[in-house]
Amino acid sequence: MDYMKRFDEWLASSYFDEETKVELQGIQGNDKEIQERFYKDLEFGTGGLRGILGAGSNRMNIYTVRKATQGLANYILKEGTQAARKGVAIAYDSRRMSPEFADEAALVLAANGIKAYVFESLRPTPVLSFAVRQLGCIAGIVVTASHNPPEYNGYKVYWEDGAQVASPKDEDIIREVGKVEDYSTVKTIDKQKALDQGIYQVIGKEIDDLYITELKKLVINEAVIRQEADDFTIVYTPLHGTGTIPVRTILKEIGFTKVEVVKEQEQPDGNFPTVSYPNPEDIKAFELAIKLGKEKDADIILATDPDADRLGVLAKNAEGDFVPLTGNMVGILLLEYILSQKQEKGELPKNGIVVETIVSTNMVSAIAKHYNVAMVETLTGFKYIGEKIKEYETSGAYEFLFGFEESYGCLIGTHARDKDAVVATMSVCELAAFYKSKGISLYDALLAIYEKYGFYKEALESLTLKGIEGIEKIQHILTTLRKTPPTELNGVKVVEARDYEYNEIKNLLTGETRLTGLPKSNVLYFDLEDESWLCIRPSGTEPKVKFYFGVKGNSMEDADAKMIGLTKAMMDQIEAII
Repeated sequence: MDYMKRFDEWLASSYFDEETKVELQGIQGNDKEIQERFYKDLEFGTGGLRGILGAGSNRMNIYTVRKATQGLANYILKEGTQAARKGVAIAYDSRRMSPEFADEAALVLAANGIKAYVFESLRPTPVLSFAVRQLGCIAGIVVTASHNPPEYNGYKVYWEDGAQVASPKDEDIIREVGKVEDYSTVKTIDKQKALDQGIYQVIGKEIDDLYITELKKLVINEAVIRQEADDFTIVYTPLHGTGTIPVRTILKEIGFTKVEVVKEQEQPDGNFPTVSYPNPEDIKAFELAIKLGKEKDADIILATDPDADRLGVLAKNAEGDFVPLTGNMVGILLLEYILSQKQEKGELPKNGIVVETIVSTNMVSAIAKHYNVAMVETLTGFKYIGEKIKEYETSGAYEFLFGFEESYGCLIGTHARDKDAVVATMSVCELAAFYKSKGISLYDALLAIYEKYGFYKEALESLTLKGIEGIEKIQHILTTLRKTPPTELNGVKVVEARDYEYNEIKNLLTGETRLTGLPKSNVLYFDLEDESWLCIRPSGTEPKVKFYFGVKGNSMEDADAKMIGLTKAMMDQIEAII
């Protein structure tokens, strides 16, 4: 449908409220803005919705949320009466319109005869994942745009195993959402009526208490925490998000007594007034936390993103400065600690397995091999790690020990099936206290891991390409590299090219090919002769194309030099392409 025709229909239809129409009237005459808002429907991708807040078919608003939920409801109803009876759990974060979107989703489900379990107030994404499993729901919804800028919100769908919905269900749900073309056909119900009928149920503390109980079971060295608690200072910021209550609760429950919270960022606020970008991957988000950390002489500084599924960590180096640890660094610290301590206590299972994504550090393989633990890679996205947990739980072939991705997300335990910054915070504080009991700082422990396994280094470069033209440029980059893969970068031969879109790994030296063994995805990956690698993929949630790099050096300086050379060589090629 022509975008201007769709714009006119929204203005003329009695279905859309006056507030929406006033907003649209404000952009009349701005053809580019109208096109951006109406040239397509906001895409319901494999994880759900994510977009800029505002009126229009390509924006996050109550109408696009209702439409998506009607599609989900239709899919659930096709699954049968028993599936519908299980109901859907719904949580939301601190972003603008999150409570409203959660309610709209709940009322659409209720109008379709599907019970909605709605949290009484904002909750972290991992708590939603836990609730789905605890309540025996068929699905779950969390309203969040994770760490995106304030103008965004989103909507993620989970299935009954507690993981984000995966193939083929995700594609089937997408098709059902696509079939809902007329917004006015979406069912909804009055909230009070839904409450009276018992098909809208408020949930809260009972789930929180069970969640905290499960996390406490994952503590490995309780005695160390008791020993170090009074002399171990933690500075924490929830970055105006959902983490403040569950993070402080679990730290208190397991014995940490000196937890200092950044007051300016303690309260939930969807405008994120103290940061330009509420992302713990961005050192700028730590400005206030570093100030407090210096005042309190903190041992560690931690930040969770708005929906508390990602954790950022700053550790103190020998000079007393707080140094940011990447998601890969936190991952290897946790992995080494978990495996070494379980081995020492005789609790390391013979069929243990670690799961990581293809863009995470290759050091995971070295650590897993050292402890005689299996390791498997998945595509980027924690839902694939969740899929593996379900597979191992069903088959009994392996016991899941730890899963992580480089983008600051990990999972210890199987209480949830998505990355969990609350349990990660608990475990990072425990391992930092453990090393302190040995007279070693967290940063020194990290350096010791590099000395033990090799100097692995990773980096990420992103190109933000917005709008219709941006989508075309991103596709052009992938198409060009797919047709003519690089044969040499920074003077090092490229030996293998993996194309996950076509399920093919090609040896560029011999021409031999084999299958990737992973689901179809628009991702390219190149292995170099010196154990370096790079991966290119479009973001599934932002207008970006991402370039991941990994190297292994003989020293930290050698790894740094290799990374600089590899990154420059690749990005020079990309600049030439676009």
